[in-house]
Amino acid sequence: MDEMAQLNLLRAEVPRPAPTDLRAEEERLLAEIAAPGSERLDGSGRPRRFEWPTGRVRFRPVVVTGVAGGLAAAAVAGVALTGVHSRGPGSSYLPQAVPVAVVQTLGHAADAASRQRELHPRPGQFLVFESQTMESTDSNSKEHGHSRYLSRAKRTIWLPVSGRATGGVLVEKGLPPKQYGNWPIPPEARQEVGTTGPTRAADFDYRAEYLRNDYAYLSRLPADPKGMRAHLYTQLKPGTAQGDLEAWSRVGGMLSEAYMPAAQRAALFRAAATIPGAEAVGSAEDAAGRTGVAVARVEPTAGERTEYIFDRRTYTFLGQRTVVVDAKKAQAPVGTVTESTAQLSVRVADSAPAVKNG
Repeated sequence: MDEMAQLNLLRAEVPRPAPTDLRAEEERLLAEIAAPGSERLDGSGRPRRFEWPTGRVRFRPVVVTGVAGGLAAAAVAGVALTGVHSRGPGSSYLPQAVPVAVVQTLGHAADAASRQRELHPRPGQFLVFESQTMESTDSNSKEHGHSRYLSRAKRTIWLPVSGRATGGVLVEKGLPPKQYGNWPIPPEARQEVGTTGPTRAADFDYRAEYLRNDYAYLSRLPADPKGMRAHLYTQLKPGTAQGDLEAWSRVGGMLSEAYMPAAQRAALFRAAATIPGAEAVGSAEDAAGRTGVAVARVEPTAGERTEYIFDRRTYTFLGQRTVVVDAKKAQAPVGTVTESTAQLSVRVADSAPAVKNG
């Protein structure tokens, strides 16, 4: 099989980018390449919009020398070139290839952030998130032995604008469970159906300061992709398997049951596109059954792929899911959804419900 045929198989599930989109990416890249030095500014003195920090080649079936050849390869192979600067003295600009569909999806999501309705919560208030979740759960009983199933719920959680999750309140409605792979659903799984709460959202929250996701903290994060990427890699080593995997996971932690200003949200999406190993998924479904497009990254040791799903039209964040890509490692058929969320709404409230029994 020749290299182009292999490439077509690799991108079979990714929507083919329109020529106008590819041309727009090419024009941005040419502008980046033409700008000298690492401080590439626009006419108003602000950093240019398409400034991407260090990444890694995702696709390499087409080998073309030179910048012009690289742009031609981008149009044919479905990859885009993003700027990378070496860190030593006299550093220079180096083009780097990433999947165009990843850059497009996250770029559209970043652009959409400024068009979406903005919330302005104040200290002392709560952000209220309504969502639907599904996650794999293990069950062990004397009567039925070991089993695994998918527990499902609708959640409403009140989280303080500033502070730890221990100050939050949760109301949860258990939904009928679903089967996980070939495991039978144990009888005790159906006992989870019904409403619980209001309860404390968390009994403890020992996250490090840089892993906080309350609005007060997120609103102080960098509003540019380079600074946001540096935040994602706090105490991690970029370019390592564990570092890149954890950075990708942190993106999800800043999206689900979390809210930040549009500027930080846009920076997060653009920074996420620079994490090595990111790929595009042409169609994905969140926990509420809504379909969209997704960007994803595979965790090889678990045999699963973590996806962040966006509305196909508005590019609003819908939710995330985890899908089996290695049946042996995940102990479930390929394509099985092991975890899923759907963010249904976000609003601001002056207070939270009183917690039952304390």
